[in-house]
Amino acid sequence: MKRPARIGIFGGTFDPIHAGHLRAARLVQRRFRLDRILFVPASIPPHKARPDMAPARDRLRMTVLAVGGRPGWSVSPVEIRSRGPSYSIRTIEAMKRKYPRDRIFFLTGSDAFRDIRTWRRWRSVLRSCAFVVMTRPGVRLGTPRALGPAWRRSVHKMAPGERLDEGRLGPPAVFLLPIDALPISSTEIRERVRRGRPLAGLVPPAVSAYIRAEGLYRGPTAPVSRPALRTSSAAGAPSFALGSTSAAKARP
Repeated sequence: MKRPARIGIFGGTFDPIHAGHLRAARLVQRRFRLDRILFVPASIPPHKARPDMAPARDRLRMTVLAVGGRPGWSVSPVEIRSRGPSYSIRTIEAMKRKYPRDRIFFLTGSDAFRDIRTWRRWRSVLRSCAFVVMTRPGVRLGTPRALGPAWRRSVHKMAPGERLDEGRLGPPAVFLLPIDALPISSTEIRERVRRGRPLAGLVPPAVSAYIRAEGLYRGPTAPVSRPALRTSSAAGAPSFALGSTSAAKARP
């Protein structure tokens, strides 16, 4: 019998998406043998809202440009098309409805996961799918103390080269995965744009070109009238993987 497909949900502000995000996704895909990864840009992240945040449609388009042409990778506008704050539990539930026979893995960073108890319905979030918690530059990887003894039993730290144990998939199942993360941050990239410095090696060339063309991250600008968001694209361009328009998620 064919095993269920493994789908990774990689959510984030992606303001902008950069080489560190792409490398992390690639490493997780290999270690967990994921068939697909869906990148899900947040619409209004409650814990990360900033006055200078790029508009949601720009962050979505940059993510599409970064992901396009990579086998098994696609972008979902499920949160961008929703209204209001983005909540993880809604996105996960929407994906489980869309892919009822497949296994969902939620990808997040260790710094965000430390605040899991601030997430909406965090217990339901942990019970809903397997979690892959990745290290980030400068952040130590460890079992989140706030989970309590009962939840900590579901946490497993992956050793280098360790294969995924099917018996640990739960849920709940939380896999702590040390990765050779790139020391890149979206904050650094935005600051480089403000200073007029190059982005070579930090973001894909298409994303760098988009940032220049749209004048992103250079300071307050007047709103620009843009065409309505489309869920498909012209031949040869990446297309969106659609989800429920009522779903959203919240991550720190």
